[in-house]
Amino acid sequence: MSSIKNILYFQAGLGVLANMFLLLFYIFIILGHRTKPTDLISCQLTFVHIIMVLTGGDILFTDLFELLNIENDFRCKTIFYISRVMRGLSICTTCLLSVFQAVTISPSTSLLAKFKQKLKKYKVYVFLCIWSFNLSFSTNRIFYVGGFTNVSETNHMRVTKSCSLLPMNYIIRGLIFTISTSRDVFLVGVMLTTSAYMVITMFRYQRQCKYLYSISHLREPPEKRATQTILLLVSFFVIMYWLDFIISFTSDMLWMYDPVILTFQKFMMYAYPTITPLVQITSDNRIIIMLKNLKANHHQGLF
Repeated sequence: MSSIKNILYFQAGLGVLANMFLLLFYIFIILGHRTKPTDLISCQLTFVHIIMVLTGGDILFTDLFELLNIENDFRCKTIFYISRVMRGLSICTTCLLSVFQAVTISPSTSLLAKFKQKLKKYKVYVFLCIWSFNLSFSTNRIFYVGGFTNVSETNHMRVTKSCSLLPMNYIIRGLIFTISTSRDVFLVGVMLTTSAYMVITMFRYQRQCKYLYSISHLREPPEKRATQTILLLVSFFVIMYWLDFIISFTSDMLWMYDPVILTFQKFMMYAYPTITPLVQITSDNRIIIMLKNLKANHHQGLF
């Protein structure tokens, strides 16, 4: 079991380091006023993923709270609440990133092109709405989670090392499940719709270019690279979301969490926020050029 925990620690550590690097890069770019349309959204997504990794899986924040001797019940409610808020922010921000990129690459003659300036103008207000919604939406979960150590003698369901779900009325449980699932299905649907639109737009652009130039002499536009990155992130997010949904739904219906399934769910909990920054780092030309310059300067300094 200790080896599994070490793997989770490694995964979480890699996620935090990659997201911290990306966050510092975006802050540097934003302060330097050399931003791309999606940089501010990606910056928020990176910050959310840092907190998501720290609170997810009942590992890092739990150990810190234990060192501070904070009461288990308060510790559990705090971690669970922050984790749920960050999960909601992750899906909302990923959806916003997908929508924004779809609008960015839309042709000037399309209907979406009319929203380009409006999205830039109201971007901050959209952020405030997303944060306000998720902070308030997740408050109901606080009342149905608590810190317990001996679950076998109660009818509570253990969901992490020190946290358990309290029994709740079937109507309340069904209502919470319906609302949260409806939100997630709607956002995933928007992601898939915008992703399909981006694929069609990119295909049309390539087809038009073939009539103008030889495809071998064409330089790949930066928008295409950014679109491909977002499509990859959205695809991976949707896969991870549905796997997590199936596990959570099955566990809730059976009112039990198998330790093996719980461990697998922790891996998935870290997968998206860990892989996302790695994909963004390796696909952003600005970061690649910056790293190459640092490497060149280092070699020059040695000689």
